[in-house]
Parts: sequence; structure tokens; C-alpha cells
Amino acid sequence: MLLLAPRLPARFVRAPLCLARRAAATAAATKPAQQTQAAEPTLAQRFALSDADHRRLRFQRNIGVSAHIDSGKTTLTERILYYTGRIRDIHEVRGKDNVGAKMDSMELEREKGITIQSAATFCDWDARSPVTGEQEKYAINIIDTPGHVDFTIEVERALRVLDGAVLVLCAVSGVQSQTITVDRQMRRYKVPRISFINKMDRPGANPWRVINQIRTKLRIPAAAVQVPIGVEDQLEGVVDLVRWKAVYNKGIKGVDVVESDEIPASALELATQKRTELVEQLAEVDEEIADLFLNDVSPSTQQLAEAIRRATVGLKFSPVFLGSAIKNTAVQPMLDGVCAYLASPSERDVVAHDTALPANSPPVQLVPAAAAPLVALAFKLEEGRFGQLTYMRVYQGSLKKGQFIFHGRTGKRIKVPKLVRMHSNEMEDIDEIGPGEICAIFGVDCATGDTFTDGTSNYSMTSMFVPEPVISLAIKPTGAETPNFSRALNRFQKEDPTFRVHVDHESKETIISGMGELHLEIYVERMKREYGVACTTGRPQVAFRETVTERAEFAYTHKKQTGGAGQYARVIGHVEPMEVDPESGKDTGFESVVMGGNVPSNYIPAVEKGFYEALEKGTLSGNPISGVRLVLRDGAFHAVDSSELAFRLAAIGAFREAYLKTKPVILEPIMTVEVVAPVEFQSAVIGGLNARRGTIIDSEVREDEFTAVAEVALNDMFGYSSQLRGATQGKGEFSMEYKNHMPVLPNVQVELQEAYRKSLPHNKK
Repeated sequence: MLLLAPRLPARFVRAPLCLARRAAATAAATKPAQQTQAAEPTLAQRFALSDADHRRLRFQRNIGVSAHIDSGKTTLTERILYYTGRIRDIHEVRGKDNVGAKMDSMELEREKGITIQSAATFCDWDARSPVTGEQEKYAINIIDTPGHVDFTIEVERALRVLDGAVLVLCAVSGVQSQTITVDRQMRRYKVPRISFINKMDRPGANPWRVINQIRTKLRIPAAAVQVPIGVEDQLEGVVDLVRWKAVYNKGIKGVDVVESDEIPASALELATQKRTELVEQLAEVDEEIADLFLNDVSPSTQQLAEAIRRATVGLKFSPVFLGSAIKNTAVQPMLDGVCAYLASPSERDVVAHDTALPANSPPVQLVPAAAAPLVALAFKLEEGRFGQLTYMRVYQGSLKKGQFIFHGRTGKRIKVPKLVRMHSNEMEDIDEIGPGEICAIFGVDCATGDTFTDGTSNYSMTSMFVPEPVISLAIKPTGAETPNFSRALNRFQKEDPTFRVHVDHESKETIISGMGELHLEIYVERMKREYGVACTTGRPQVAFRETVTERAEFAYTHKKQTGGAGQYARVIGHVEPMEVDPESGKDTGFESVVMGGNVPSNYIPAVEKGFYEALEKGTLSGNPISGVRLVLRDGAFHAVDSSELAFRLAAIGAFREAYLKTKPVILEPIMTVEVVAPVEFQSAVIGGLNARRGTIIDSEVREDEFTAVAEVALNDMFGYSSQLRGATQGKGEFSMEYKNHMPVLPNVQVELQEAYRKSLPHNKK
């Protein structure tokens, strides 16, 4: 026992010693990693917002004005600029003075009375607090966006960089097609919105029907925070349901806002009813108001205002304001609502990806602190007087004139030569701009959606969603082509991601693609006005093809005798249909099975070359031939007169002779078309596809919309964009992709053959 006593500890101590050493080594190895991990604070911890940042951001708003076409967005923005002192006088969109609204700076916009490009401006507003009633000064950046669906990219890129939006609705028309599209875009970028029901002075104005449409069609809880005093042409002002005051516009162009504690008797009952409705709607989305509502306690003005702000910033609710921009009524209270209820730049969650980390690593939360490293996003490009003008939103850090910045995609170091703030088409030079601001810089070569940093970080922000073009046109300059033709197309393509240009390698036409016929029409007109290039457009030539349907034998002799050595070649074989090779993707092929040297091996490549040359132009319609294989079995040659040229010409002649025996057909491209539209238009959409010889492949109904998938010939799809909008009140949208080529109908084949035959003499001239 005495001997064993010292051994037992010895045996059991050795293993723990090894383990202890190993554990110590592991601990030593992991210690620095743990220390590094602990010492790696987040961006928010390293660059906490200073008091100056908090003060500046609290009174900063970046908003967009979006709506369906002709809802009064530009008219509303004109009033905002007038009341905030940015412009001296009001000019209407289609005014008799022919000046046009400030934000419609392009000549085409003023002519057509529509907004084509989004325009940025900034202003200061002394907003009245809904809680205290005191005025505080806010800085507001505003982007006025187009309402037409063809210019949807302008709305897309504006909402990508904004912290809030004003959704304008017509008091008569209510929720329309583009309203639904804009709502989808706001949800995509998680932009809080307030709603403004405009045109309350129009006959038939019914804001309560519109509010119900916001709840049902846009599926967002909403309630009025105002009720009108008077209806239609008797509209005098509004009752503020939060502060319980009557608000009137007096003075020249409604510049003076007069408040009264006395609610008119005509509006008192409705105001009481709608305030209760406002509390009920908020109770569904806000816990504090829900508790008060369940306990039958009426919320105070402060509780109500704070709840509206919480729910709006949290994307759960949209407060609805009423007024008439054209009659200068209730625009200022809506501006107060923008400042009171929409988010400041510090309240939005903005993330970027660190490109130095793996692609699946979590995104980095950006901090709108002036001292943090610079992160800015280019969201719009324009050709200015001083070169390319790049609109930027600064998310983090500060941007100074003369500073060096780094292009996130290319890594290029760029100096900021000129820094400006935009006021429609006017510029104001600035030396520095902080986080949360929108500015523009000159002389930077970049694309829409590029990120810029100060070089100390590798952050990259996600770009915006770019819809695929849905319509194409062939375009060519009238007269001789000048460098301005390609210069204009290149510029428009760079400025607008939805505008695409390519040259069809089969028809050799320049094809422009865009979001609709108006979209392309505007660019054609701009080419004429801005570059002096008048263009003609037409339907793009559909890429028809030809193919064989049967096997045909040939035995062709090419013989030509001239003064010197003649030409002689004989080829024997057959032509047959060929399926697409799944590996190579080819559907044409040449095969030689010549035995005994009847055709010398050095002439076989010439036969192959002749075959492929013959495929370039079919004899039915002049289109390329596909889906065919030529098998060369035998032939003959002459020791003196045979040559590569002779065998090439023999192959062309043999193929053309055999081609007519194969019962050739003309093929047309078939597209897979997917249509999404509200359920009530299902029969109209399917009827429209059937009328275009479409084959319905699939149809799916989901809640209030349906999707139809069909296969339709591309030749029958021209004009479908306009027809679909007409059949679905503008609410339908479609996408198209190439599927395959299929034979045309016999009558179409006859027409194409006839047209080609008539064109042949012209080709020979």
C-alpha cells in the first residue's frame, strides 16, 4: 500500500498534465481571438451620434412626392416651394402664362404637362408641433417624381434614397394603377408614408371612399387626421383632429394660416366621429392607444401624436391629410405632418455589405454620424453643363469639396471638383454636406447604384430594383448617320437603366427597348431636340428563320468552262432535319462519309464552307436556315479543273437544289408571356391572349390578383403593352422571354414569301 500510494497520483497526474498543457496552448491560441472579438466594437459603438448630429438629424426630412399620373404631385410641390419661400410665384403645370411648374424644367415636360424626370430641391419650413403648437425650423429635401408607369425607374431610384414619402391621391379617382405600383415600391424600400388626398374641391370628391380603398387595396391601416370644412367648391379649410382646431387659408394664394378653437357646427359631428375612428385604427397598430381604448380612456393630444408617429415610422399606419393644392388649401398643415410624423435619417435602418467579408456575412448597420467614414450612394445620373451630374445620398460621414473619394466598384480614387445642392435645374454651390443629405457632384464617371467611400472602409450598398424593358422599337436616323446618333443613345442608356440599346445581328437594325411606347417616344423626341438627330422608328424586324421538314437527296455537278482552266466539282449526298445538340446547342451540322478518295480530303472543308454559306439566306424569305444537316457521301473531281472554289460553289448549288425538295417552312420566335393583373380582369386578359393566337399554359389565382402564363408568337405581341393597360385600367403588367422557334401558319408563310419575292429586284439594284 505504501508502494502503491505514490504511484497512483503519478499515473493520474501525467494525463492531466498533458491535457493541461494542451488546454493552456488552446487557451493561449484562442485568447487573442477572444480579445480581438471583444475589442471589435460595432460601427454604432465606435461612432455614436454626437449632440450636434442629433440636433441636425432631428430637424432633417428627406421626402418624395409620388402618385398616379394627374393626381397633382407637381402642383403640390409647387405650393410647398412657394409657402417655404423657395420660389417667388406659383406657376401651374399647364398654366396660361406658359412658364410651367418649377420642378418640370424640361421643355418636353412643360409641353406635354407631365413629369418625365424626377427633380430634387430643398427648403426650410417652420413646422407647428402637434403637441405644443410651437413652431420649429426643419430642413426638407424633396424629390418630385413622375406618375406615368413608363417612367417608373424615376420613382424607384427616388424611393431608394428617401426616408419618407407623401402618397398623393385624387379625391375623385382614389387608388389607381400607378398608386398600387408606387405602394409596391414603398414597401420594397420600407419607406414610411403619409397620404394626401388632393383635389378636394372637385365635384364628386369623396375622401372616405378613398381612405377605405387605401385600407383594402393597398392593405395598410389608415385614418384621416383632418376632416374638410365645406365640400367640393365650398371647401374652406380643414379640422385638425389631433389638436382639435379649425385651420383656414387666408391672404394672397393662401399664404396665411389661421387657426381657430371654434369648430364649425357643420363639421363638428363628422369631426367627432372621425376622431373616434382615428383612435380605433391606431388601437389596432399601437399598444399604448390599445390599452387606453380598452379602458375607455380618451388619449391626450400628446399620446395621439406620438402614437401616429410611432405607427407611421414603424410602417404600420398612414395618416391621411386632405386638401386642394390648386386652390391653395391645407398644404401647410400637410407640411407640418411631414415634419411631425415621418422619419428622420437617424430613425431609418440603413445597411451595407462589407466587401472584405464573405458574401454570406451579416450586413453592417450604418450610422448617420458626421465623424464616421464616408458612405454615399449614387442614385441618378444626368448630363449637365459641366459634364456628368451625379445625384448622391450621403448615408454616413461627410462629403467635402476637393476631397478624395473612392469608387466602390472600380476602386478608383476621385477628387470631388464641384459639390452642389439642386433646386430643380438650378444649382447652389456648397463646400460640405453631412450625413442624411442629398447633393450632386460633377466630373465623376459612375453608374446608377454605385457606392462611394473615403477609402477607409469596403462598404457597398445594395443597388435599386431595375424592371426589365417590355417593348422594343427599331430606330434609324433620317439621312446620313452622325456621331450624335450613337452619342445620344449612349447617354440615355447610361442615365436610364430601363432604356436598353442593341443591334440585332440578324436584321442589322438598331433596337431600343424601354418600359412603354411613351418612354421610347420621349427619347426619340429628345434625340431630335437635344442632339439634332431626327429618327424614324418602326416595328423591329422579327427574327424569322427557315428549316427543312423532310430528307432530300442531291447529286449536283458544278461545271464551268472558261478560256483557261475551268471549274469542275460533283457532290452527292443528302440533306436532313437535325435536332438541337444539347451539349453544343447547335442545330446545324456537316458530315462527310466519303470513301475511296472520290472527293480529295483537301476539298471537303470547301464543301462544308459552301454549306454554311448557303444557310445564311434561305430561298423562302431570305432568313437564316436552321435545324438542318448535310451529309456528303460521294462525288467526283477533275485533276486540272477542280478547286476549292469549285467545290464551295457546288455545295451551295447542291443545297439550294435539295432545299426545295425538303418542304421547307418559315419559323417564328415564340415567347413565354407572363401576365399579372387583378382578378376582375381575368377574362379580358385571357381573351386578349387568345386573340393573339396565344396558348394558355398556366393560370393561378391568388387573393385579389391572378397570373396567366401563355406562349405567344413575338410577331403578335406588338402593341400588347397598350392593349393590356386598356383592358386592365392600367393595373396589369407583363414580362416576356424567348422560348423557341415554331412554324408560322400557312397563310403567314405565303405572305412572307410574297413579300420577299417582291423585294428581290430592289436588292439587285
